Amino acid sequence: MQLWLCPLIAFLLGSIPFGLIISKAKGINIREHGSGNIGATNILRVMGRKYGITCLLLDVLKGFIPVVLAVNLIQIVGKNVGPMHLVGLDPWATLLPAAEQFKGQLIHVLTGLAAVLGHNYSPLAGFKGGKGIATSAGVMLALMPAGVAILMIVWVVAFLTSRYVSVASILAATLLPCVTIWGSWIHGRIANGTWNKPLFIFSLVLGILAIWKHRSNIQRLRAGTEPRFTRKEKTKHV
Repeated sequence: MQLWLCPLIAFLLGSIPFGLIISKAKGINIREHGSGNIGATNILRVMGRKYGITCLLLDVLKGFIPVVLAVNLIQIVGKNVGPMHLVGLDPWATLLPAAEQFKGQLIHVLTGLAAVLGHNYSPLAGFKGGKGIATSAGVMLALMPAGVAILMIVWVVAFLTSRYVSVASILAATLLPCVTIWGSWIHGRIANGTWNKPLFIFSLVLGILAIWKHRSNIQRLRAGTEPRFTRKEKTKHV
């Protein structure tokens, strides 16, 4: 049952438009302000730090929670769940033999993809969601926490250097598959053939999807009209 239930739960959770809910609770239609996007970046710019950070954390959890559940409910013989292990879920876990490692890994990443697609194309928001960066970060945090730490450093450096959230996000999305394959290589999993192929393909899809969702930002960057993030913008419309 978990094989189809995990992606379904992920899509439903990912579809919750927290940015839209937060803004409407304060009497603001976020689609009519800033970039018009319902993601955490626009919430932060339009409504301020408190609401932006709240939205960011909720969007990250939309990706993190369903993947942690999937990793615990669909386990593979000989594979350690690691720091994401939830002992209380063991009685309900499906234990796949080592020969079916690919199937288990595939369900894990499909669960993550479902969460991101739910966020990006939420049926609760007219199939117009956010760009998926925060939710993707939550997914990858559950699947490869060390890789996310590296990408966070890249994102922060790029943002502080450029003051463009879009530039930092596009750079992190571009490097995501590179970091994924590098992690498999340094741990010797490529050499022995046990590397997580679905995870690499997933990271490639996530990177491409994130860049595609930023195509309007890329056009504004080329035209020189993309707004930089400033302190003045943070307190706007509070």
